[in-house]
Amino acid sequence: MRKLLFESLIRPPLTERAPQVSDAAVDELARALDGMARRKLGRSLSIRAVDAGSCNGCELEMHALNNAFYDIERFGFHFVASPRHADVLLVTGPVTKNMREALKRTFDATPNPKWVVALGDCAKDGGCFAGSYAVVGGVSDVVPVDLHIPGCPPPPIEILKGLIALLDGANGNARKSQAGTARA
Repeated sequence: MRKLLFESLIRPPLTERAPQVSDAAVDELARALDGMARRKLGRSLSIRAVDAGSCNGCELEMHALNNAFYDIERFGFHFVASPRHADVLLVTGPVTKNMREALKRTFDATPNPKWVVALGDCAKDGGCFAGSYAVVGGVSDVVPVDLHIPGCPPPPIEILKGLIALLDGANGNARKSQAGTARA
């Protein structure tokens, strides 16, 4: 144990390098996204995360959006604790039999206009858990899905691109993006 402690004091920390982006470009993107959300909703975009039975890989990447590196709140996106305050349900994992009713109730409790985003391969079709006795299937087997963001797990930047595509598609301009397909 002592050896590990001394090695950790000598070795530099492993971190990701910050993306090479100008501050002006980030500020412009933040203003555009915030303006888009305010035009469509009259306020910032509120996201409710729902774990329908995942392995927590997608949750780790989704929660990384709140750290200082990605700082999703500068774009006008906020995570909320209640579906009653949400505009978007961000659902991870295959829907298990135990979570089917909870997901339906969460969807019903979310006010209109609302969007559902299936995050990760498991949320699309059950992923590696498909066919299990405990799994109903993907999110679209329980509630209508507006956007699917593929990956196992998808990196935070892809999640952000998907949310941007969702807002862009909400204008009636449903378009295919790298993150998936948004429906109008």
